[in-house]
Amino acid sequence: MRRSWLARAVFLGPGIAYLAVFLLVPLALVLSYAFFRRGRFGGIVHEATVENFSRLADEIYLQVLTDSLVIAFATTVLALLLGYPAAYAIARLPRRWRTVALVLVVLPFWTNFLVRTYAWIVLLSTQGVVNKTLTGIGVIDEPLEMLYTTPAVVAGLLYAYLPLMILPLYSSIERLDPSLTEASVDLGAGRFTTFRKVTLPLTLPGAITGSIFVFVPSLGNFIVPELLGGGRTVMVGNLVRDQFLKARDWPFGATLALTLLAFLVVLLVAQSWANRRRAS
Repeated sequence: MRRSWLARAVFLGPGIAYLAVFLLVPLALVLSYAFFRRGRFGGIVHEATVENFSRLADEIYLQVLTDSLVIAFATTVLALLLGYPAAYAIARLPRRWRTVALVLVVLPFWTNFLVRTYAWIVLLSTQGVVNKTLTGIGVIDEPLEMLYTTPAVVAGLLYAYLPLMILPLYSSIERLDPSLTEASVDLGAGRFTTFRKVTLPLTLPGAITGSIFVFVPSLGNFIVPELLGGGRTVMVGNLVRDQFLKARDWPFGATLALTLLAFLVVLLVAQSWANRRRAS
């Protein structure tokens, strides 16, 4: 028994220590900052207050939060609509081609995120590839203002996080027992009915996981709104960064960060509830 506990301590110790130092301690600091005041010249004044949480109800911050939720939700829906057919097609490929397709899906992750975002500026600017192509073939007479708009931000987030939707969906679809769909067809169900009553319910956990993987980082992203939104589109991630680095209002920045964390917890609880309901 002692040897068993010693072995567990040896294997679990480094991982637990890493989480404690780089996750729990910073989280405790952020949580404590949210209940203190901002100093006159920035920083922390150790005077307890809940004013930071009441500031979240200000109209300007509610608008930023609403815009962030709408953009993240739109990105997630588009990722689901694009990712499901892609994952389904990959899962139906011959086995030797699946690895090639999956490598192509994750290939963008091998390039720096900032470089990939700058590439969208080259594509969407008034003198970019898209406008020049449309003008050259006569579709438009003058360049379109595509950059520094909300759709540009959604497009950048969708490109950045679409693989995080495809991979969980592929995992769910690939594990699907083909005999179930064959039985549905043999019993007279059409392709759409089979998909709606057999394929979709059985792959729903992958869709929920992929949606969380896309929604959460989209909600907290600040690089894409900064570069592709041009300062016109402000999301919660930009607001948190500005509070810490520009306004030096660490307490309110910590409060905003905890708000993002609360959304994550709610999503994880909803995912757990959905999985338990499906299992029952």
